[in-house]
Amino acid sequence: MSFILDFEWGLWNAWIFMIYLLFFNVFPYVALDKETLKKLGAEMPLSETEKIISNIVTFLIFALIAYSIFLPLKLDTVWFFAGLLIYLLGAIIMALAGYNLITARGDKPVTTGVYSFSRNPGYLGLLLVLGGTGIACLSWVFLLFTTVLLVLLHISVVSEERFCLQKYGDTYREYMERIPRWIGMPRSK
Repeated sequence: MSFILDFEWGLWNAWIFMIYLLFFNVFPYVALDKETLKKLGAEMPLSETEKIISNIVTFLIFALIAYSIFLPLKLDTVWFFAGLLIYLLGAIIMALAGYNLITARGDKPVTTGVYSFSRNPGYLGLLLVLGGTGIACLSWVFLLFTTVLLVLLHISVVSEERFCLQKYGDTYREYMERIPRWIGMPRSK
């Protein structure tokens, strides 16, 4: 890992990993109708601070995607294969979380599928995708920004949980008591 930023134009750069993030997790939100977005909580009321954090999160994600264009993968290294495995795990978790969200009923919180292990599997998958990419490229800058993103998402989750508590009440409170925020084994009743 070098302390100098890698900027190298090439076919085998980290942008290959970011295609999944763009096409399966960013663009669908642009294409979804208002009713589906409302069901997914897109109209969640945010305080001014929460709006700022949300904008910073969005900026960081797009900055990482842009940086990935110039960030060479460290092919044929143990780091590449370790990062690839982490990336693939994150991509699978994100896909399952998206499927669980889209197929859920809007009048009840999503508590099945990957939501039975984490209250925030979409964010968990995102962090694994970005962390795996940083490891596959051996980029301390990518990993640093991913860590900052982790902290900001942890703050954002509080507002989402507040929204879900208002929307679903005791059902969501019981879900919060059983299922960990990020990952782990569900607690029994």
